[in-house]
Amino acid sequence: MPLHPDLRTSLVKLRRSADPTGPVIASARGGRLRSNSIVNWFVAMFDELGLEGCSSHSGRRTFITTAARNVHRAGCSLRDVQLLAGHRSIETTQRYIDGDSQGQRRLVALL
Repeated sequence: MPLHPDLRTSLVKLRRSADPTGPVIASARGGRLRSNSIVNWFVAMFDELGLEGCSSHSGRRTFITTAARNVHRAGCSLRDVQLLAGHRSIETTQRYIDGDSQGQRRLVALL
């Protein structure tokens, strides 16, 4: 899985300063977080930041939409976005991609 350079740098720093065999984010009891605990962690974090309508899933949706809108810049295709999302089907990836009516207007104006 490709990592953003900033994330890679942060993880390397964390590895040097913490137990390199433990989880990156530990539960309140010190073990690894379960899937549902991660969802709850995101809910609490977004609530603390005062962000409404955000969830762990909305971040995934934003990543997929942003990646789909920028694939041409990296010389990639929607298949690459599908692989990064971990989807078996391109149709599943397609359901995550939000439309942009302003972008559609700009695109039509370019034709």
